[in-house]
Amino acid sequence: MAYSFFDTDDQKALRDAVREFATQEIAPKAEELDAKEEFSLDTAKAMAEMGFFGIFVDEKYGGQGMDYLSYAIIVEELARVDSSHAATIAAHNSLGCGPLYYFGTEEQKQNFLPSVTSGGGLWAFGLTEPDAGSDAQASKTRATKKNDLWSISGSKLWITNSASELTRGYTMQAVTGKTESGKNELSCFLVPAGAKGVAAKVMHGKMMWRASNTGELYFDDVEVGKDAILGQLGQGFKIMMQTLDGGRLSIAAMGVGLAQGALDLAVEYAKQRKTFGKQIIKHQAVGFKLADMATKVETSRMLLYKACWLRDQGKPFAKEAAMAKLYASETAEFCAREGQQIFGGYGLMKEYTIERHYRDAALLRIGEGTSEIQRLVISRYL
Repeated sequence: MAYSFFDTDDQKALRDAVREFATQEIAPKAEELDAKEEFSLDTAKAMAEMGFFGIFVDEKYGGQGMDYLSYAIIVEELARVDSSHAATIAAHNSLGCGPLYYFGTEEQKQNFLPSVTSGGGLWAFGLTEPDAGSDAQASKTRATKKNDLWSISGSKLWITNSASELTRGYTMQAVTGKTESGKNELSCFLVPAGAKGVAAKVMHGKMMWRASNTGELYFDDVEVGKDAILGQLGQGFKIMMQTLDGGRLSIAAMGVGLAQGALDLAVEYAKQRKTFGKQIIKHQAVGFKLADMATKVETSRMLLYKACWLRDQGKPFAKEAAMAKLYASETAEFCAREGQQIFGGYGLMKEYTIERHYRDAALLRIGEGTSEIQRLVISRYL
């Protein structure tokens, strides 16, 4: 069991409980769900019943009131078994609940959070657009003021948890005017999934996270009131970027979990497989691969846990979050690749979990800020 000196006794018990749940409830279904590219309502509801929705949200809004390290542990243990389920929880908590919880008014929190915490619904984060990925300020979605209402038109792309039966709404960025310098003024809005003019389309054909829900969103003259503005007008980009700081911790947790899962699979296989009369783990070429994998996993975990500790202490953590996301995502890809190499030809077959880990690792260096963007963020702190 991958305990660390950061863990409290409660967190060790939490890790054990999540690992048991993931092993018993998710692992037996993961291969089939991946093959069918199917988002499972049953396992999503089971995760909600486990308290994985609204993990760090205060109990008065239906959440669990846990710290961020506990949240990372939950995501890590889910990703050890299956990234699709970990992505559902990571995106819902850090990107879905996060902006509502940290930037919402009391009325907004009371109106929306209980339905997506104890209520078991999902909330999505609408930032990315066809022409606005790494350049998040290039949004073309617009919100135009009409008397006491705002009319929103535009589209969003690759939005996790946005097109399922459980989706309750979206926090989305839109252009609301021009700043004094002539740049686009960006603001955030809370839009219920059932609002008139909202259309959500499930995206298929993904290489990775095939059992998570990914959607395209279309807003056609969607009218919302001024009470739908999250924070203040013009604060949209700031809110989105601060949200991504927390989101990077969840992606890092996914990276650590996937890397640990790949390492566990590779060690188990290396002890079973024999060549030239001995277990392949006793061949130096394989043993060194496993040693490198284990070292990188442990380093990634320490980077992640330090960043979570800083956040829980109310200290600046943005640089450390970028470091953790960068290193853990690249470690996940390294461990999945090396693990697949240890499996040899079997590692290329879909019946072996290492093959799914290899595909799932790809998004970690792209989602919530590419590796290049993380290096840019880190360099600005130096």
